[in-house]
Amino acid sequence: MGEAQGDIAVVGLAVMGQNIILNINDHGFTVVAANRTVSAVDAFLENEAKGTKIIGAKSWEDMIRKLKKPRRIMLLVKAGSPVDQTMDILMPMLEEGDILIDGGNSLYADTNRRAAKCKEKGIHYVGCGVSGGEEGARYGPSLMPGGDPAAWEHLKPIFQSIAAKSDGEPCCDWVGEGGSGHFVKMVHNGIEYGDMQLIAEAYDLMHKGLELKHDDIAEVFANWNKGELDSFLIEITANILKFKDESGKTLLPRIRDAAGQVKSFTRTGKWTCIAALDYGQPVTLISEAVFARCLSALKEERVKAAAKLKKKTFNVAELIPDKRGFIKHIGKALYASKVVSYAQGFMLLREASKEMKWNLNFGAIALMWRGGCIIRSRFLGDIKKAFDTNPELTNLLLDDFFVKALEEAEHSWRVVVSDGVKLGIPLPTMSAALAFYDGYTSETLPANLLQAQRDYFGAHTYELVDEPGKWVHTNWTGHGGRVTSNAYSA
Repeated sequence: MGEAQGDIAVVGLAVMGQNIILNINDHGFTVVAANRTVSAVDAFLENEAKGTKIIGAKSWEDMIRKLKKPRRIMLLVKAGSPVDQTMDILMPMLEEGDILIDGGNSLYADTNRRAAKCKEKGIHYVGCGVSGGEEGARYGPSLMPGGDPAAWEHLKPIFQSIAAKSDGEPCCDWVGEGGSGHFVKMVHNGIEYGDMQLIAEAYDLMHKGLELKHDDIAEVFANWNKGELDSFLIEITANILKFKDESGKTLLPRIRDAAGQVKSFTRTGKWTCIAALDYGQPVTLISEAVFARCLSALKEERVKAAAKLKKKTFNVAELIPDKRGFIKHIGKALYASKVVSYAQGFMLLREASKEMKWNLNFGAIALMWRGGCIIRSRFLGDIKKAFDTNPELTNLLLDDFFVKALEEAEHSWRVVVSDGVKLGIPLPTMSAALAFYDGYTSETLPANLLQAQRDYFGAHTYELVDEPGKWVHTNWTGHGGRVTSNAYSA
């Protein structure tokens, strides 16, 4: 009985696991470090954890013995089957009321399944999104826990202590039941994909379009980081652009322009796109960001295509005589596109929350993302205010602050997208953002023609403007006119 000292165990001693353990230890909690291979535990205690009160587990049974009840065990292992395999080992050793936490990037549907499995045995299961990378894990991540609410009172003191802080508040709060925590983290990652691609397009416009040197572009990003575009990703982009290699030359042009291991690399972005389709939400910008990575991977094909398919583009000097003015346009277009990206992400969160009955707090989610995570930015404070002012806000684009912001940016947005097209510079996410804005603000869309086409070739039926809810079919090739139909509209 005297052995039970650990407040929490962390399973998995890759870099994220080690840094989370050290972070928890720094905040006064006793951590039991565990790993499938015990030699990794010994090496960790002898090196990174030397001089701390971190306890090593010599076996799974030893880990269980060393934990206070209810036992809290956080898994930081590779998503997928390794999580299930580790759970299968641990669950027979656990008691009712014990808590299992998956801190990896798991698919939310898997978390739903695992939570139901644990509930049958009285074990509290939590899927916790963790963002911030290695540094965040060590000094303050953004944490997004969701699952069995009975677990939260036992995890709150630890999680809110180790999380990043924004304006003195922890970037961690209870998200909701089931796989909600991992769903929120998935959407976070999707938005991250969009942010990164938008920034890459802004860079391309300045580098390829305006023919600016990398040091000059770095200065632009550094200046943007002092204003409304202030964010972690803008900050590191400025640092990357001015970084020099051993020879004193800018490193970035030497990096191959192809996303590596694209089939696995785009996992959470792909999941976001699939979820958007499942929930019927037009998350177009994130989808384009994912496909941009896929296109980048076709490096050899792109080289051949560039040689064979000669583009006819405008002369830069004639099209853009005022480079400083165009840079200002790019900054505004980037900001407006970011607004759309987050608006789409929150649309997806709202629909999933409604269907899954998660009752997500969108203002709290914005706060969780204010610090520690990859998409942390000043911008998220404005999002939090929008949802605090109106928790029932259906879309960020309808908030007064963002209405005004988009009105001020719209002209620049259109200039940048149209001039980018004329220069032959691909802007998949910026143009997708503008297309969404134009579609969302259109009182009528040509979907009436789509409905007519579907009815013509498949008798799928349609509604009339003056008779909503009444589905009818027309014999388009005959003279029978339209007839009422109760057929399923596919």
